[in-house]
Amino acid sequence: MIAESSKMHLALKLRGVALVVVAALLFGGSGVAQSKLTISAAASLKEAIEDAESVYRHGHGDVDFTNNYGASGMLAAQIDQGAPVDIFLSAAAKQMDDLQNKGLIATETRRNLLRNALVLIVPMGSQLRDFQGLTQASVRVIAVGDPASVPAGQYGKQTLTALHLQDQLQAKFVFAKDVRQVLTYVETGNADAGLVYGSDALTSSKVRVVATAPDSSHDPIVYPAAVLKRSHAQEAARRFVEFLATPAAQAIFQKHGFTPSAQ
Repeated sequence: MIAESSKMHLALKLRGVALVVVAALLFGGSGVAQSKLTISAAASLKEAIEDAESVYRHGHGDVDFTNNYGASGMLAAQIDQGAPVDIFLSAAAKQMDDLQNKGLIATETRRNLLRNALVLIVPMGSQLRDFQGLTQASVRVIAVGDPASVPAGQYGKQTLTALHLQDQLQAKFVFAKDVRQVLTYVETGNADAGLVYGSDALTSSKVRVVATAPDSSHDPIVYPAAVLKRSHAQEAARRFVEFLATPAAQAIFQKHGFTPSAQ
């Protein structure tokens, strides 16, 4: 009787072990392998892309994300130098064009996801009211993205040139590595004003927007996305880029201050 009971106990134990093994194979092993996606995204997308990923995970538990944020030019240079990236989200067409011309992106996956606006921000206590006020002696430091690698800096230079202010203000510029650094400079009072995207301004309670650059003063601010040819998770990467264009994802971006972009 005791022997029979021991046999039953052993059988149940082995059955339990077998179920654990099967579950591991199905959900964590070779049955349904975890897709790990590395995304290089413009710094201005940080909160929005993380919210979109959170929603996406609810229906795709087999996908894990690693995000790399920075200036689009810097990210494109990293990709060009061989960085292991699956998806690139740029804040301008130029950087995506450069990678496409080098044959690094899967061109059929490229799509324009979003648009944005360029705005002039100041600390909350500032009396500055418009772009022309930047010439005042009280405005000593203006933070802008480095035009060499930061699209917002390029748009800013175009805007100030169109407004005939670029040459007058040149001595006041402090160049930042990306728009989030510009935002930090203004938040902390290390800059009297700065040029960022409208979506960036929404993330801070320490700055206010005093002016929006006219659309005619700069190139269209478009955010393209594409899958890299050397991605080791092509299907998973393509599905996520497609998701970013859906109404559900676009609603998330709109909440963060972006607007949908016509393809």
